[in-house]
Amino acid sequence: MNEPFRRALGVIRTLKQHGYEAYFVGGSVRDYLLNRPIDDVDIATSALPDEVMAIFPKTIPVGLKHGTVVVLHDGVPYEVTTFRTEGTYENYRRPESVTFVRSLYQDLERRDFTMNAIAMDDTGQFIDPFDGQAAINKRIIRTVGKAKDRFLEDALRMMRAIRFVSQLGFQLEEGTKQAVIEHASLLTYISVERKTVEFEKLMAGPFASSAFSLLVETKLFAYLPGLAEKREELQQLSNYEWSALTSTAERWSFLLYLLNIEHASSFLRQWKLSNRLTKDVQAILHALSIVRSFADWTKETLYAVGAAAALSAEAIRSLVNGEKGEENVQALRQQLDSLPIQTRQDLAVTGKDIIDWYGGKGGPWVEETLKKLEQAVLAGIVENEKERMKAWLKWNQTHEKNC
Repeated sequence: MNEPFRRALGVIRTLKQHGYEAYFVGGSVRDYLLNRPIDDVDIATSALPDEVMAIFPKTIPVGLKHGTVVVLHDGVPYEVTTFRTEGTYENYRRPESVTFVRSLYQDLERRDFTMNAIAMDDTGQFIDPFDGQAAINKRIIRTVGKAKDRFLEDALRMMRAIRFVSQLGFQLEEGTKQAVIEHASLLTYISVERKTVEFEKLMAGPFASSAFSLLVETKLFAYLPGLAEKREELQQLSNYEWSALTSTAERWSFLLYLLNIEHASSFLRQWKLSNRLTKDVQAILHALSIVRSFADWTKETLYAVGAAAALSAEAIRSLVNGEKGEENVQALRQQLDSLPIQTRQDLAVTGKDIIDWYGGKGGPWVEETLKKLEQAVLAGIVENEKERMKAWLKWNQTHEKNC
């Protein structure tokens, strides 16, 4: 048993000392069996929420309706959830009711996939009534019970299945895959925000190429924002090593670039992305259009698009062209470091300085003068030093008059 579980043992043992059952459950147990990093440790117990809060001195009632209480143990928050069964699902997403039970089996029975329906006790023993360990060993994703029933309960589970393919490199069990194909249209009942969370995790997985192939094969893509008419382009996404991209903005930019999306802002609004992320993607796409037009980076193009957008665009350009992205990005980083200035803020002269030197009021002429200085500094005509730039401006003004 590794450290995240050892730190949480006090919670489980305290519950047991009070006569209740308690186990580690869910993704943490799955990832432990896969030797993957463990983020959050979740605990399931036979104790009712009120009983949990009566036992522990520091608790937060975050989801009493669904039986979840956050227990603060040694300064670390742990979600402790009462064993439960779920009633009829509404809109193919949420149960209309939750019933608390005292049976671990019943609690595991309601879960989505067998690999997520494994419990572990405080001695490290596994309780695995649905053969989740066998599925993990075979590297397959299989639903608990009939796949049709699980997807009719919660249609988002279909996206989760393919997201797990991307993250784990597993294959969908044939019956589970067929159920996704048959019920793909149910994804229309799921909110865009939920789809976006799963899709971003899918793009970030080390096996994203396999996941995109499955999105097409199962026809789930047809029920994702803006993708219904992009079957052929989506299939091409399975030919690329997505792990070469290191940020959410890069992944969205790569997606739009290869899908030939003309109106990026409109497409991204359909996914309800944040304004900040949308601006970052637009900046990267603009940088891509520039480097594609000029075939290579120059001082002027690098300065125009900015360091962040340029580095991301280079990573994407390298991936599209089948080049060594790390080497290209590192070379571009060195090129950026050699620039005398990278942004307007690096310029030793401000608009106020310009007005003070020439007198008069501000106006477009100040911006034009600053741009002239930027170009001169980038070209190495004048150093980025206030007095030298002042002298150069006056000389340049005199020279222009004489000409």
